[in-house]
Amino acid sequence: MTPELQRMDWMPSPPLAPIDSPLDLDHLSRMTLGDAELEQEVLAMFAEQAAGLLAAMVAVPAEAGALAHKLKGSARGIGAFVVADAAARLETAIRTGHDRPRAFAALKEAVAEVRAVIAAILKH
Repeated sequence: MTPELQRMDWMPSPPLAPIDSPLDLDHLSRMTLGDAELEQEVLAMFAEQAAGLLAAMVAVPAEAGALAHKLKGSARGIGAFVVADAAARLETAIRTGHDRPRAFAALKEAVAEVRAVIAAILKH
């Protein structure tokens, strides 16, 4: 007897090719089911959360790895793959003890870029 196969709809993967913007709006749209109001709300929450997590990393350096991990997940959820990648690099730097200041600076820059894009989107 063969088991029945059941079709499951999976969430789409991030793009394999780089995109021009630090924020993948197609991914965000898929994650919010095309609900423009929800997109705006999610973007505003992410911008605030990202700034708060960066501040917390400075205030409590011992927690930076866990905070970077949290930021990485949130960034992937909205399509801020530049931030997610930078957060992953910071996690690795913390774990290995190599280039932590450089990785943190890169994360701060990535967050600033995404927050600028979000601010421009929310103005409209």
